[in-house]
Amino acid sequence: MVIMKTDEQLVADYLAGDRSAFDDLVRRHLKSIYSFARRILGDDHDAEDVSQEAFVRAWRKLRKFDCDQSFRGWIFRIARNAAYDLLKKKKSVPFSNLDSVETDQPFADTLADSRPLPDELFHRSELARVLVEALEKLPERYRSVMVLHYNDRLTFREIGQALTAPLNTVKSRHLRGLILLKKIFSEGLGGREFEGDAPESPSVS
Repeated sequence: MVIMKTDEQLVADYLAGDRSAFDDLVRRHLKSIYSFARRILGDDHDAEDVSQEAFVRAWRKLRKFDCDQSFRGWIFRIARNAAYDLLKKKKSVPFSNLDSVETDQPFADTLADSRPLPDELFHRSELARVLVEALEKLPERYRSVMVLHYNDRLTFREIGQALTAPLNTVKSRHLRGLILLKKIFSEGLGGREFEGDAPESPSVS
């Protein structure tokens, strides 16, 4: 039985002299990083360039990587910075609006209804269009958390690392995003519920 190495083990292998280990990291994460960059940039070619740039930056900084952290969160943060650097060069968005300062409140600990958006919604073809349209209506700070968590499978801690946001802020954005999505679904579908109930949420701590 072949046991797959963790990202952090592959980093350690590369630093110990196994040059193929970094290639394994690229193969493992390139698709997700490309999709992430594509969502930020809205352009296939730019997303390809940013994906390559992200891994080049990661390779150059690999000796500074803290193996006690998540490599996945780290590479997503590098990709986000690379994408924003490209946007700045193009001057295509007002960067004062890209990130909003939020109070680090324990909002996730006080909201009663914290059921997650079912993962299967991201894979049901009959709901895909509705979901994409609903996500597009969310403010970017909420949409990015929702997509990173449910589509790219990042934990809240990894999302915080990728977006350089405190953990409680990520949780707050996630739950506020859920509330907004439920409202959008209800209004857009005339109050009709999706088939099947969402599973109960595990702890978000």
